[in-house]
Amino acid sequence: MSAGANPLRGEAELLVAGRPRVLRPTFSALVAAEEELGPLFALVERAGEGQLRIAEMAALFWHCLNDRDGLTREVVGEAVAQAGLAACALPLRALLAQILQGRA
Repeated sequence: MSAGANPLRGEAELLVAGRPRVLRPTFSALVAAEEELGPLFALVERAGEGQLRIAEMAALFWHCLNDRDGLTREVVGEAVAQAGLAACALPLRALLAQILQGRA
């Protein structure tokens, strides 16, 4: 069982399948996200302009999910849709900050 997100590591939490899941933006997770979504700086710019698509947000969350434990991308996408954009803004902001700033 996860000990929860560590904000000092740039981690965030998202409720998926009734359980809080840790989103951990590791190098390999961000590389995988970039392979799918294109340059991460452009992703950050789109988010800042309010142009980030829900599918892009769900994909970033999927790649940063620390423990997929039998989850599918569809379940993660449904969690995003169920939570709503306002609730997803906090973990998204944490991941985008990590992308831009790195760890202190």
